[in-house]
Amino acid sequence: MRVKPRFRLLSDTSLPVTTRRSQTSRSKISRQHELHSYHACVLYFDYNATAPVMREAREAWLEATEKIHGNPSSPHAFGLAANKALTDARERLAHHLDCHPADIIWTSGATEANNMAMHHFAETLDAKSEVWISAIEHPCVHDSSRHYFGKRTKTIPVTHDGVVDMEWFATEMADTRPGIVSVMCANNETGVIQPWRELLAICQAYEVPFFTDAVQWLGKMPSKDLGACDFITGAAHKFGGPRGVGFLKAPHKSKINSLLFGGKQERGQRAGTENLPIIVSMLAALDAREKQLANNDHETRAVWREKFEKLLLRQVPGTTVVGLGAPRLWNTVSTLMPVASGVSPDVEGGILPPGSGHASSKQHPHSSATAAGQDARLSGGRGRPPLHSGQQRWVTRLDKAGFAVSTGSACTTGKEEPSHVLSAMGYKAGQVTQVLRFSSGWETTAADWEALEKGIVKVYGEVHGGK
Repeated sequence: MRVKPRFRLLSDTSLPVTTRRSQTSRSKISRQHELHSYHACVLYFDYNATAPVMREAREAWLEATEKIHGNPSSPHAFGLAANKALTDARERLAHHLDCHPADIIWTSGATEANNMAMHHFAETLDAKSEVWISAIEHPCVHDSSRHYFGKRTKTIPVTHDGVVDMEWFATEMADTRPGIVSVMCANNETGVIQPWRELLAICQAYEVPFFTDAVQWLGKMPSKDLGACDFITGAAHKFGGPRGVGFLKAPHKSKINSLLFGGKQERGQRAGTENLPIIVSMLAALDAREKQLANNDHETRAVWREKFEKLLLRQVPGTTVVGLGAPRLWNTVSTLMPVASGVSPDVEGGILPPGSGHASSKQHPHSSATAAGQDARLSGGRGRPPLHSGQQRWVTRLDKAGFAVSTGSACTTGKEEPSHVLSAMGYKAGQVTQVLRFSSGWETTAADWEALEKGIVKVYGEVHGGK
């Protein structure tokens, strides 16, 4: 039946305002219902991308929003109350890190904090100084270093297990003194823990400043001793705090050159009014996580992850757990999944041959099979990089089965290149396009891990059975 012009599609502005509002309202309610239903039946395994805001953080945000109205920089009573709350949050974070409260600079997140640090180094280091960063750093560290230092950026290689090559590092440090060394605490894609304490000790011996991105460490591992690092960055949303807030820890005796122009907030080191409610919310989340860590709750969760890996390797032939031979975060499993049957073999699959790239050329001892092939790429949606057809099939089917998983770092969305982390570890493009990442949170249970393993086995049967 032909629809009369005055009753066009919902988006048509010719509809009466009340009618448009009514229909739009019903549409929103329907979408909200669908979203709620989806969340209610899907187990979330993408905590390394972002974590749900925990109850303590929500309550702290609401209380600060309702009770603290002033600008921390204002001289009246409302401003003084806000400043007191801000000072309290600064002192609490300094206590966890074991550093001076004046070392803490609030930011909008770790991306800003990492860029701020690199900007500071560019402004203060000698014009000939090198900046050493590990081959597996987050893009905001890697890209900002390349931007400010170009060819003066030196890459620290990693082994096939994804750990910084300590032999290389010690040898190079004996010959050369970089202006700064930057190595993350733990990798976001693989969960592999870096020997940051050992690296810090070597840097201190040679009087070289040490900078670490602690985004994946904070809230998952004890923050004790982190304060000894010269520069640290973190973000709240990775451990149950709100999005849009983070920090840079830097020596307060040497003022940071601000990345932004404007006011003199944060002792003139970061312009812009501090967002007090989300800062308070971040500290509420971190306080709660540190209590759980003090009770060694993370060690129990590591056992759940290890059991999952053993069952996965046994039940799904051709699966490789990336970095299995290295210490890893208790919540992260990065795997190379077997490609579907009938897929054309990938002539480039496999480990890099000896002498090529930075990673060790040793064959992964825990791989149950060499990469079998590479499918044609499929579009991952607007703004997303094309997905390997095998990856697409795994992610889509697991999502339908009730499991939200990822193919790696959410921050590489929009980039065409394969994971620079796995490439640095010695994996070739054909293997990198087989990766799935499962990252749990404090809310994840042993039963959730068991359900995920069963779900993967079921999808494996469907994928390889051609269903």
